[in-house]
Amino acid sequence: MAIIALVSPKGSPGVTTTALACTLSWHRRLLLAECDPAGGSIMAGYLGGAVPGPRGIGELAVAELREGKLEESFWSQLIDLDAPKRERLLLPGVVDPTQAGTVAPLWQRFADFFTGLEKGEPAYDVIVDCGRLYVSNPPWPVLRAAAVVLVVTTAHLPDLSSARAAVAAIQRDFREHRVAPGSVRLLLVGEGHGTGEISKALELPVIARIPDDPHTAKVLSYGGTIKANRPLMRAADALEVPINAILDRRRARLSWRPALTEVPNAV
Repeated sequence: MAIIALVSPKGSPGVTTTALACTLSWHRRLLLAECDPAGGSIMAGYLGGAVPGPRGIGELAVAELREGKLEESFWSQLIDLDAPKRERLLLPGVVDPTQAGTVAPLWQRFADFFTGLEKGEPAYDVIVDCGRLYVSNPPWPVLRAAAVVLVVTTAHLPDLSSARAAVAAIQRDFREHRVAPGSVRLLLVGEGHGTGEISKALELPVIARIPDDPHTAKVLSYGGTIKANRPLMRAADALEVPINAILDRRRARLSWRPALTEVPNAV
């Protein structure tokens, strides 16, 4: 399935909880990578800091910069969210601002590595929590490498203004870097304006709406028992269907090659 990147405009909630809900509910091998330059929260929040020792993308960046050992160090930096199956893995994000500066020069390296996991043995698809777009050193190379980019926003007017600016920034960057169009979708959180109205206003398809479910969001943020029948988890599970449809079309497009035409010899 390649890379599915989630990013939010300034101040919009729901990226980390949605990414984690998808990781815990989708039916495939998944890696959740916290690539938010502002810092990761799952290890300290959902996992309650129960994992011993420093671990995550910051430690991985140090290993790569010092010794060029990203591949060798990668698997030891992961946390198994469904141990011991190793089907839902977490690469924790940075834990302090100094690590963000270490990771920033390696966004392209991480993007290339994540892309390669799709063809690994075993293969993993990667859900990337990119956090807010308007921070220092956002992970642009990861967004460019993503098969699908989900702009997560609420459906209220104040947030739609920020969403419009974020969508414009992403599309402008993609044009400049010649990224194929069609990968960006809106993912709405909570109630508010209608799906069709928002899609028309932002000139972008809405892939789904995640319901407001404070209880489950709190569990995903601070730990506790996840219940698959809760509204947020059901919506996250259902999101896999339209994501798969986009990826199937992408795979079909990439596998298509024009037939070679034999050019006759000149007489």
